Amino acid sequence: MNHTIRPLRVGCQTYTWEMRGPAWHGTPNDILAAMAAAGYAGVEFSNNMIGDYYDRPEAFRAAVAGRGLTVVAFACSASGFTDPKTEQADMAEVERGIGFAAHFSVPLCLGGPCNPSRDNYDAKLTYACGFYAQAARRAQDRGVTAAVHPNSHHTSLVTSPAEYDRFMSATAACGLKYNPDTGHLVRGGCDLLKIFKAYRDRIVHVHLKDVDAGGKWQPLGQGVCKLPALLDFLRQTDYDGWMVAEEESQLAWQDPNRAIAVNRESLRALGC
Repeated sequence: MNHTIRPLRVGCQTYTWEMRGPAWHGTPNDILAAMAAAGYAGVEFSNNMIGDYYDRPEAFRAAVAGRGLTVVAFACSASGFTDPKTEQADMAEVERGIGFAAHFSVPLCLGGPCNPSRDNYDAKLTYACGFYAQAARRAQDRGVTAAVHPNSHHTSLVTSPAEYDRFMSATAACGLKYNPDTGHLVRGGCDLLKIFKAYRDRIVHVHLKDVDAGGKWQPLGQGVCKLPALLDFLRQTDYDGWMVAEEESQLAWQDPNRAIAVNRESLRALGC
């Protein structure tokens, strides 16, 4: 019997605009228009970029559908989920994100554990593991899959292979899934395919970025991330989630709309 390989679905994330901070003066509708014009099929907004649509999910659904797009995930971040002093506010934001994700039946992608300092690392990571476990259970109660998205920024508590192993092992039993990011993995010193293979059974959503050997962000296909091999791996293992492209390179600072269009062209060249 021939094995039918399902096509990989491609969306776009909003961090390309979010990273610009006050320099970005547009609206969620402007971002949706840019994503549609670039040829993406799916959209992943964050709680920091959703604007007043956060309280108007049906209006957001209409805005997305009107541009021929699909909501594929919702990203949620707060303080970094490592400090008991912010637990109440953090969980309130997560609960709000769960409600929004539930409206669209999509994964809730939680930012990875972060803290300005690595002092008392063990205590901070232990607390974070408990917080994510609680968030995952609350999401499950609403029919939502919660996934974690570690990054490689200087505040991240999960960057190295050993740290991934510790964190992922500690959260394996609670139902927390995984949203790997290709650029952050390589930038943090991980072997891309080894991490994907190690945690393939927990991967429900994928972020695609590229980075050069010096850790500088690059447009997709212009860095050292082994994207063709990764895409083959996802196809061969019947990955049925979405791949969402992000762009943080210099081109994104200059022209975010053009940057995501360049990424879409690169993904088409890779058969996506």
